[in-house]
Amino acid sequence: MDLIRQGGATAAAILAGPGAVAGAAEGRDERKETMAVSGSVRGAVRADLNKIFHRDYQRVVGVAARVLGSRDQAEDVAQDVFLSFGRSSVPAGEALGWLSVAAAHTALNLLRSGRRRSTREETAAAADAAALRSDISDVAEAVVKLEERSRVRAALARLPRTQAVALVLRHSGLSYAEVASALDLSPGSVGTTVRRAESALRKELSRHASSD
Repeated sequence: MDLIRQGGATAAAILAGPGAVAGAAEGRDERKETMAVSGSVRGAVRADLNKIFHRDYQRVVGVAARVLGSRDQAEDVAQDVFLSFGRSSVPAGEALGWLSVAAAHTALNLLRSGRRRSTREETAAAADAAALRSDISDVAEAVVKLEERSRVRAALARLPRTQAVALVLRHSGLSYAEVASALDLSPGSVGTTVRRAESALRKELSRHASSD
């Protein structure tokens, strides 16, 4: 799919995998999975929870990370989502779609609530991390990229909810059929919904760029 561009900002900013997030530490996955299974999710009643958790955890984290840009916060979202799933009666065959939509909604709610770190804090963190590993030009580039990602995520938060979720799910690797099933859309309408979301995102980026 063609990336959405407006100035320096691109949809790649929200579509980048969790590994591209500034400050993401390696080795958290195993620790988070262990904590989620043995901790808050332990009290869930579903017999199939562990199997589905280990099968779909990375996908759910990926969906949330594409919205939030923070691996840590995405993992927190995933734990909340699996806790809810563990108490639900969602058929196992519909688990991935349900979990993905729940992750997208939960992450968008967090993004819109403003409970994420501020852009200034994120920029400072990126600059500090880049300074430790490279020179001034790399620091500047890291700061610019982070600001671009912040603008795209802010625009994403302003989209109609169905469009935003469809866009995130599609770029998280779900097929058109999976997005259609997850959002209760007809398969033929998914492409239209995603294209409208891309168009709306472009307009949001353009509108706010012109007002800066």
